[in-house]
Amino acid sequence: MRGLTGVAGLVALLVLAGCSGSGAGPAGQRQPVRSTAPTGAGAPSGPSTPSRPSTPSGPYVALGDSYTAGLQVAPAGGGPKGCGRSAVDYPALVAAGLKLAPGQFADVSCSSATTADLTAAQSVTGGPNPPQLDALSADTRLVTVGIGGNDADFMSVVKKCAEDGLMNAAAKLVDPRAARSAPCQAAYTAADGSDKLAGVLDTVGQRLAGVLGEIARRAPRAKVYVVGYPALLPADPASCAPVLGGTVTAGDLAFLDTQEQRLNAVLRERAAAAGAGFVDTYTPSLGHDMCAGGPDRWIEPPLAAPGRAPLHPNAAGQQGMAAAVLRSVEG
Repeated sequence: MRGLTGVAGLVALLVLAGCSGSGAGPAGQRQPVRSTAPTGAGAPSGPSTPSRPSTPSGPYVALGDSYTAGLQVAPAGGGPKGCGRSAVDYPALVAAGLKLAPGQFADVSCSSATTADLTAAQSVTGGPNPPQLDALSADTRLVTVGIGGNDADFMSVVKKCAEDGLMNAAAKLVDPRAARSAPCQAAYTAADGSDKLAGVLDTVGQRLAGVLGEIARRAPRAKVYVVGYPALLPADPASCAPVLGGTVTAGDLAFLDTQEQRLNAVLRERAAAAGAGFVDTYTPSLGHDMCAGGPDRWIEPPLAAPGRAPLHPNAAGQQGMAAAVLRSVEG
């Protein structure tokens, strides 16, 4: 019953969290899904690295969703309250690492943002948040953009997998033979064996391509980096039993992890096609998932610590993402 309660809590929190991008890890050693585009550099130790003469100067504009904004990471930053922007989110840490003056940095990221919110105002508490791309100009020299998870509606996928796991566990209590190894994956697999989510990811890629084209038009001299999503769950599902219970099957955790890696691969490929860089935050975040203990944790679990956002990067996670961005930008 403890496992059932844990997953039921996960389902409820997933509905409320509004986070972007998600994933889970299968048993055994994980390796990121590879794409034909160049991969981003890994993260160095610590929240930042010293700037070097080759480092781009400002103005720097940060675009993105809640993973960029640093939802509920204290202290609060500027912008509408509903954006949940932190004063120490990864864009702010990158700006500090690049030694940019305040007037050379603009963070316009906002929680729950989709690609549509980059070109149109986003309605939030204390808002609206202006179209994020309006912060760009011909003077902009550096742009980071972390977007796509909300376009993919991955929280709905994760929520369904949690619900399917709950039902699967209940069926197993009645008849062990009724249990399935990956009920959620089966639900997203067509009769011909194809993945029903492939079209969703294609749409995300198309939308990102449009965004990158508009960034190039508005800020033609800027270096542009697409920032991927960090891993949320560990490679070994058993290590997450205290957090999620034993209800979500290892097969479905592997399925969710694969979907996140596919999303990151789409972001990487579209960045390469547009001549932009890609920052891999997935690889350096392995071992720092929401089931990691103490200071190793970069992602908060469903039952987050007081004042922290469930299923989102905490302060350490924002530092880890900033290190990965700085490594790419300064490389």
